[in-house]
Amino acid sequence: MIVMKFGGSSVADAGCIRHVGEIVALQLSRKPVVVLSAMGDTTDHLLEAAGSALAEKSVSIEKIEALHLKTIADLNLGEETAAEIRPLLGELKSLLAGVSLIRELTGRTKDYLVSFGERLSVRIAAAYFRRAGMNARAMDAWDIGFVSDSNYTAAELGKESWDLVPRQLGPLLEQGVLPVVTGFIAKDAQGSITTLGRGGSDRSATIIAAAMGAEEAQVWKDVDGILTADPRLVADARPVELVTYEEAAELAYFGAQVLHPRAMQPCLKTNIPVLVKNSYNPGAPGTRIVASLPEKPVLPVRALTSRGNITLIDIASTRMVGQAGFLGGVFSVFARHGVSVDVVATSEVSISLTLDTANDLGALKEDLARIARVEIKTGKAIVTIIGDVSRSSEILRRAFGTCADLGVQVQMVSQGASKVNISFIVDDTQAARVVRELHKNFFGKGGEKMQGERS
Repeated sequence: MIVMKFGGSSVADAGCIRHVGEIVALQLSRKPVVVLSAMGDTTDHLLEAAGSALAEKSVSIEKIEALHLKTIADLNLGEETAAEIRPLLGELKSLLAGVSLIRELTGRTKDYLVSFGERLSVRIAAAYFRRAGMNARAMDAWDIGFVSDSNYTAAELGKESWDLVPRQLGPLLEQGVLPVVTGFIAKDAQGSITTLGRGGSDRSATIIAAAMGAEEAQVWKDVDGILTADPRLVADARPVELVTYEEAAELAYFGAQVLHPRAMQPCLKTNIPVLVKNSYNPGAPGTRIVASLPEKPVLPVRALTSRGNITLIDIASTRMVGQAGFLGGVFSVFARHGVSVDVVATSEVSISLTLDTANDLGALKEDLARIARVEIKTGKAIVTIIGDVSRSSEILRRAFGTCADLGVQVQMVSQGASKVNISFIVDDTQAARVVRELHKNFFGKGGEKMQGERS
C-alpha cells in the first residue's frame, strides 16, 4: 500500500478537491491511505477567530463556515454532507464562546481549536470521493490509533501507535476501503486533542507509511519537488529527482521549506522512500527521498539554499588554548539563555557561530564577555551548498571564486560535521546574488550535465 498526503493548497476549494480525486483514483490499485491538511487558509482563519474571541469578545466563524458550505455546494454533495459537518461547526462556535467568556487560550484549547480544519476537510473530501465512485471513509487520526503525549502544540506519538495503526487500517484496506485521514492531529491518553507541531501533517503521513510498511509515502505539494535553488531567487531552478534523507534534511534546515526534517524521520527509520510531488503538475517526476543514492552523481553539488536574518557571533580568547572545558563553558552560557546555535567554526583561540534569532542578546553578550572577547554582527545570511563533500576542494574553489568575482567577502565557513553540507556566511544583502551566481556556476551552461544524470 501507499500513503498520499495532500497539503492545504491542494484541497483549498472544490476545484482542488476534484483534482485530488482524479490523482487518487489513478492509484486506487495501490491501496492508498489519503492524509489531508485543512482547506486553504482555514487554520489561519481559526486562529483569527480565536484572537477575536479573546480581544473583542466576539464569536464569528463566518469565513470558515462559508468556505466549507460553498465547497459542499460546488461539489454537489447535497444536504447529507452539510448535515455531517454542521455539528462540527456548532462545536467550534461553542468552543469560541468559551474562549471569549474565559478570556484564555491555553495550548490544549488551541490544539482543540485548530483540529477543526482537518476534521472538516476529510469529511468533505471523503464525501466527494464516494460521489466519484470510490469507497472512501473519513477518519479522525485517533480512529486509526494516533495516541500522543500531552505536550500540546508539539505532541509526539506514543509507541503504541505503531501497533494500533496497522491493526486499524489493515482490515479496511483489505476490504477495499479508501481511508481519508486527518493529518496533524492526535489524542492523548486522556482523550484531549493534540497537534504534532511543525511539519505535523507530513509527519502524520510518514508515520502511517512507516507503521504500515508502505511501498512509499507521497507528499503532494504545490511545487515540483526539491529544487536546485529557491525559484524565487533562481528562475531556472530545476527539480532534483533523487536525494538522500540527509541531503533533504540539511536543505530543509537551511531554508528549503519543502519537507520538515521531523517529517522524514519515521520513513528514515524504516527505509521507506518519500516522494514529493506537485498536485498542480502531477506529470512531473517530483523528488524521491531515499536512504542512499544508487550511483555517485556526476555533479559535485545537488542543491543550493540560503537563510537570511542571521546573527554572527565571534568569541575570542587565548584562554581556549589547551584549556579543557572552555567550549563547554561557552555553550553553557547559550543554554542558560535558551539560545540555540546553528553553525559553528573554531580555531585555537576563537569560536564563530550563528544564531537564527533577532532577539535582544545584551544579557547573553554580558555573560560571554566574562570569559572572552565578544563581537555580535547582525544582518547576515547562511548560504548552504548540499553536495558531495568528498569533492569539497572543487566545490570550495568554485564557490569562493564566484564570491571573489562578485566582490563578496565570506565571513565564516563550516564544513566537516555533515557529510553533505558546506555552509558559509555573507551579508544578508548579498545572499540572493551569491546563490544566483553559484547556481550558474554549478548548474548552468558550459557542458555541465543535467542534475539527474549519473556517471
